[in-house]
Amino acid sequence: MKKLKWKLLVLFGIIVFLGAFYYVTLPAFNIHSAEFWMYLLMLIIVLTVAYAVSKSKKEFKLYGKNVSFKTLFQKLKLVKFGVALFVITAAVYFVGSILSSPIINAGKYQKLLNVQTGDFTSDIKEVDFRTIPLLDKSSAQLLGNRKMGSMVDMVSQFEVGSDYTQINYQDMPVRVSPLVYANTIKWFTNRKNGIPAYIRIDMATQNTECVKLSEGIKYSKSEYFNRNLYRHLRFRYPTYIFDDQLFFEIDDEGTPYWVCPVKKFNIGLFGGQTVGRAVLCNAITGECTDYAVEDVPSWVDKVYSAELLTGLYNYYGRLKHGYLNSVLGQKDCLQATNGYNYIALDDDVWVYTGVTSVSGDQSNVGFVLMNQRTMETKYYTVEGAIEDSAMSSAEGQVQNLGYRATFPLLLNISNEPTYFMALKDGAGLVKKYAMVNVQKYQWVAIGDTVQECEKAYVKLLATNGISGNGGSGVYETVTGKISSIAPVVIEGNTHYYICLANSNEIFDVNVSDTAFVEIVRYKPGDMIEFSYTVEDNIAVVTEISGGL
Repeated sequence: MKKLKWKLLVLFGIIVFLGAFYYVTLPAFNIHSAEFWMYLLMLIIVLTVAYAVSKSKKEFKLYGKNVSFKTLFQKLKLVKFGVALFVITAAVYFVGSILSSPIINAGKYQKLLNVQTGDFTSDIKEVDFRTIPLLDKSSAQLLGNRKMGSMVDMVSQFEVGSDYTQINYQDMPVRVSPLVYANTIKWFTNRKNGIPAYIRIDMATQNTECVKLSEGIKYSKSEYFNRNLYRHLRFRYPTYIFDDQLFFEIDDEGTPYWVCPVKKFNIGLFGGQTVGRAVLCNAITGECTDYAVEDVPSWVDKVYSAELLTGLYNYYGRLKHGYLNSVLGQKDCLQATNGYNYIALDDDVWVYTGVTSVSGDQSNVGFVLMNQRTMETKYYTVEGAIEDSAMSSAEGQVQNLGYRATFPLLLNISNEPTYFMALKDGAGLVKKYAMVNVQKYQWVAIGDTVQECEKAYVKLLATNGISGNGGSGVYETVTGKISSIAPVVIEGNTHYYICLANSNEIFDVNVSDTAFVEIVRYKPGDMIEFSYTVEDNIAVVTEISGGL
């Protein structure tokens, strides 16, 4: 009877230990998961040790304290089996890792990403500054924390999460991030109603909102126990190997979701990782929908992480002539530069990064755009300065102020590939904007506003013999007598609408730009001359160059 109780106690202890280990580590039951193999090795060790301990009592009684380990090992045959099974399992894992590596499968790794050649001027349309992100993630975090500090009813209970996922929401670039519980005690007191809101930041206007929900978020990374997002997914999909990055997004109605990519291994046991499926988890209800990656709804913007895409491009660029060449000769070896940014095209979010040689010189041979929903990749041959050089060039223009440049976006200005970046002070606040020509990175324009920066850049291009389209449209000049002038308030800013006797256009002068304040001195009958560009059938004035 005592022997039976001892066996049951050992069995119960093993089950509790392995169950707790699984509950904490959450390995997928999938041979392609490295965590599964670690769990399997742990299971073999625990069972072997438990058997050895339970059986060794009898041997100690027979041989006393002088029994040797060798004697025990010879008597306990199942221990031999356990050790052999451990060695075999570890060997399979080790050999599988080697056979899955780029060393052996360089050609397969190189073909993981299908790269098409694009045309810069046709694919990258001239920019509308209302639809490009003017802030980077760190600036968005400052705005989010500032907004949270003003929410008196929530600030003591919640904090803003670190996600700040960049997405397209209603055709505008925004970053979204859920609130998280401030600490374990705050989780305990608020878990019944869940997380009441998320932060949404318009990356073009810097407008920051705390979007309150009628029903709280119950499933998130900051939850504990079964409502923890990772645990919730593991129990629903025990064989899926989820990516380390789970993306917080909102659909077109503003409902919060978690986009959870499922890894797919295309080479051997552990190699050639891409994404095969994506699970959309409603952050409020926990309801999950499983999609093949090609069937993911169009409102989803992030399935492939930027790190995964740039890693795949590095395989494509480095392994063209095999693994040894990528290490030794490095002939024709290319790689992504040491940073990336996001750009919105056709209601999708694309990762932008430059392409340079592996020798580490200070020039790009081109750049790539990689779609985070479909993995579509386009390469553009645009030789010029590496992003770090362009950032240093922009910083040099304001070195007396000590501003630091953000990693640039690549824009089409007057059909010229142009780096666009924000310049931030020591507190992380955006103070100015800069445009740097990719091919002539000594051509730098600085402005307090995006419009001023663009205007200065177009003038700089014209000075250097490059003319044509500028940013939002064709720049033209007009001179005439004012027939009518009227102030109008649009979104809190005062504009002056002007009609000229010799033109059918309605000219818009935005006096929130201090360069145009002088327009208040004009009246009907005065002569005026200005430059303008047409946007949505309105002639937007870009410069007042004469009159009175």
